[in-house]
Amino acid sequence: YVGRERVDEIGTYVFDVAPKTLEKGQRYFQGRIWVEDKDLQIVKTAGISTGFKKKKEDSAYPHFETFRENIEGRYWFPTYTRADDVLHFQMGENVRIRVAVRYENYKRFGATIKIGKPTQIDPEKP
Repeated sequence: YVGRERVDEIGTYVFDVAPKTLEKGQRYFQGRIWVEDKDLQIVKTAGISTGFKKKKEDSAYPHFETFRENIEGRYWFPTYTRADDVLHFQMGENVRIRVAVRYENYKRFGATIKIGKPTQIDPEKP
């Protein structure tokens, strides 16, 4: 726990987070999160993707920030992600990267389900 902070007029609790353990082939988030102080929903994240790298694997990831907005009064969805960083590669090359992604037009998903008479499936037939 880092403390309290306001993000766009929203009171938040601030936490530094990191994975407890790392597993091969998995990507994780390491950084800081801002949690809204009323509904306890994440409203902002800032950090980097992390995980194990294979020997001689050249993977570099930028530090990024993602902002979330309240949609329909109770759901907090990502609406904007940005990164402006220099990636350092093993061959000594440095590459500046700037990324801005806007997420919009979230729509409620609906489905109709009909529950019918149960049937037994023969395990011998796929």
